[in-house]
Amino acid sequence: MSGLMAGKVALVTGAGGGIGRGIALAMAAAGARVVVNDLGVSMSGEGGDSGPAQRVVEEIRAAGGEAVANTDSVSTWAGANAIVQCALDNFGRIDAVVNNAGNLRDRMFFKMNEEEWRSVIDVHLNGTFFVSRAAANYFKDQESGAYVHMTSTSGLIGNLGQANYSAAKLGIAALSKSIALDMQRFNVRSNCIAPFAWSRMTSSIPAETPEEKARVAKLQKMEAGKIGPVAVYLASPAASEVNGQIFAVRANEIILMSQPRPVRSVHMSEGWTPESVGEVAMPAMRSSFFKLERSPDVISWDPI
Repeated sequence: MSGLMAGKVALVTGAGGGIGRGIALAMAAAGARVVVNDLGVSMSGEGGDSGPAQRVVEEIRAAGGEAVANTDSVSTWAGANAIVQCALDNFGRIDAVVNNAGNLRDRMFFKMNEEEWRSVIDVHLNGTFFVSRAAANYFKDQESGAYVHMTSTSGLIGNLGQANYSAAKLGIAALSKSIALDMQRFNVRSNCIAPFAWSRMTSSIPAETPEEKARVAKLQKMEAGKIGPVAVYLASPAASEVNGQIFAVRANEIILMSQPRPVRSVHMSEGWTPESVGEVAMPAMRSSFFKLERSPDVISWDPI
């Protein structure tokens, strides 16, 4: 097959449905041989079924591509290494890792329990690290490779009832930057996508108030398959000059997201006291304070 990923091997986690499925299909259409990883569990982590991953594999094969299903867990070191080994055993190499696997345990911070915190951190943040680390030595040795990680505006900007998810997703953005810095000498790149798309995860968003219903109606217009083209490009050699960046993708719109940089500073030659901080520093910087906004408050326009 021809395309931006011709001759490459791509590993996509959480690829049994939604955004991951769209990315796996797009990778195959671009010429990649694909490892379709998915546990096949419910959003609460129950069950386990090879069916979702295998169905995507069958879609790829029916279109003339090559793919293999994998049901190992990203949330353990052993599982992550087994996923990468699956690529090596079946296709002899690995060229791109798309860290898409995810779960949700939404709860207001003051009600969130330990299991709800740990389960989300384990899949999103630990899973992204484990799978990325499992591929790192192969990328390093072949002096090529690309990571595409899924972050979220829930972490980059903020959201209600998602302290676990937001912390994990902002952590992924920082992890991606560290990977980009550490691996650039080996010609390995790392970038993030913050996807806006209607999927199994977003279908759990409450839709009780008029505002919530309007937000869900907007999300339902954003197809999961729209994320695939950006993921393919970032994973491909065509994106050789793109590294350490964060892109939001919503419908037909691609947004380059800002990253934290100094905004203002104040200096006191004799040093600061708690009182002078309150009397001088805070008033001087107050006009540049960020509002306590949520993701839909900041990215509030209709999808294009």
